[in-house]
Amino acid sequence: MIKNIIFDFGDIFINLDKEIVFRKILKYGNATLAPEVLALSSAFEVGAITPETFIKRLNTIFPKVSTQEIITIWNAMLLDFPDYRLDFLESLAHENEYRLFLLSNTNALHIDEVIQIMGKPKYNRFKNCFEQFYLSHEIQLRKPNADIYKFVLQENKLKPSETLFIDDTFENTDAANQLGIKTWHLRVGQEDIIQLKSRL
Repeated sequence: MIKNIIFDFGDIFINLDKEIVFRKILKYGNATLAPEVLALSSAFEVGAITPETFIKRLNTIFPKVSTQEIITIWNAMLLDFPDYRLDFLESLAHENEYRLFLLSNTNALHIDEVIQIMGKPKYNRFKNCFEQFYLSHEIQLRKPNADIYKFVLQENKLKPSETLFIDDTFENTDAANQLGIKTWHLRVGQEDIIQLKSRL
């Protein structure tokens, strides 16, 4: 029986264009630099480097791109957060049938932009639906590494067999599944989080 639900954020609640950053920024440099940019992004996601250091290093890789252009391009992947999804989540939280958690690979620049996109009141409504709101750059852990799932389970005394984890990336759900956590690999464009009740 599912008692706990852990949600991803991007493409579960807020819509994303995950490839736009590399489509845009690689116009200013050699595509072979992509692994270096990915490594930099991973370090930024776990708070290992500050936004200032992250931007400065990208400036070094792409010297033709201004600081403001880097921030704009980096945040371009964040699209809209449909109201119907927030309404669904608030209804689920109000029912108080499940313990709800958020677990997201999110960096400091992105979360600031999310607040701008949603507006502070709507963002607070969203955040208040969860018992715990875990962002990778704050807890210095990221999916799909097993330690992030163990951290959430132990921190909240959750049993894997009673916990459902929802994410749009197979690597992430597969890693959670290997720890005994129930999973839903949500297929973006084919499924929507508001179909959750039919999965429980």
